[in-house]
Amino acid sequence: MSKSVLSLTPVEAVACCSPVTREPLSADAALRISPLLKALADPVRLRLLSLVASHQDGEACVCDLQEAFDLSQPTISHHLKVLHEVGLLDRSKRGVWVYYRIRPAALADLANLLGGVAP
Repeated sequence: MSKSVLSLTPVEAVACCSPVTREPLSADAALRISPLLKALADPVRLRLLSLVASHQDGEACVCDLQEAFDLSQPTISHHLKVLHEVGLLDRSKRGVWVYYRIRPAALADLANLLGGVAP
């Protein structure tokens, strides 16, 4: 069964769009993609994404990430949840911990959307 356009995650919306340098985004596409960019615009979330991606085996739990921030575990978990909800991270629960892993295809799709931008 295929997904309707209305149920696409922000990452899936990016994957179906042409690069912004080829043609202007439609208002609907911009509305679907903006949650992804909004999630990445937060410095904590951007850093968390980088920390997870560069962590050993490309996977980390809150317990691995907490020392890098002067934030509580629930706050870090909230930021990780936002990244998961927009489709940038996958997660799996093991015991009491949730482990996060980057979705490389999501980053590739975002790069493709912005691709071709020359200074």
